[in-house]
Amino acid sequence: MIIKLSQKQIGKRIAELRKRKGLSQEDLSKSIKISRPSLAQIELGNRSVNILELQRLSIILEFSLDEFMSKDFMGNQESISDPEKKSDKPKERISVPVLKVSRFKNILLYILERCAGKPNVGETVLYKLLYFSDFNYYEMYEEHLTGAIYRKLPYGPVPQNMDSIINQMIEKGQLQRVKTEYHGFPQTRYLPLIKASLTEMKASEKEIIDRVIGQLSDWSAAGISNYSHKDIPWLASKEGEEINYELAFYREAPFSIRNYGNEIEEQ
Repeated sequence: MIIKLSQKQIGKRIAELRKRKGLSQEDLSKSIKISRPSLAQIELGNRSVNILELQRLSIILEFSLDEFMSKDFMGNQESISDPEKKSDKPKERISVPVLKVSRFKNILLYILERCAGKPNVGETVLYKLLYFSDFNYYEMYEEHLTGAIYRKLPYGPVPQNMDSIINQMIEKGQLQRVKTEYHGFPQTRYLPLIKASLTEMKASEKEIIDRVIGQLSDWSAAGISNYSHKDIPWLASKEGEEINYELAFYREAPFSIRNYGNEIEEQ
């Protein structure tokens, strides 16, 4: 039965079909001759798809327009697939973050070396600098920097296991915890007692981290928290749940760090 689909339903179906085909947003956007941000907006349901784009999508993703608009389209996909060809299709790349504790500690030390002397850099700002370093690196290189898992909490994204890692580093004499006040509010700060190993960091990793530090390390806790709350990975996540790194690919300016040139999105 043919039904009228909303933009969000169309976007969800396209995203699901793309993933089943094992295509990245970059691959599919090039194939249908639109920009990657435009495809991201389509998949989020924020941009409509014109008939020419839908026809191109149907060719690349191998669906008929009538079936696509049917009520149970996604449910029929497994049954209409050719089992002989199923094994030949590329599998979707699933990148599951795995915390690299040693790397996380080293990057934490590096950020603190650069920023610990700034009076605004307490726990809140530090967490956001780690978050943007991790998600910016993933958006740019599609690889995890530290592999830390972040959750959506009221004051912004917070890395899991942060307390236990900090306590380990304090016990080993690598960090010092300092309780202070900043503009009349209690603040927890950390001072590095050893130097980060730059030999353990790639030039690309250092570049991303330095860019985050240069952009955000002078912001107040309230300012950087409000900024993080406007980032798509935060906005698209549910309270208390893990923030999916893949959501970084849906970012727009000023959060997206990829250079998309001067492409104008057609509405």
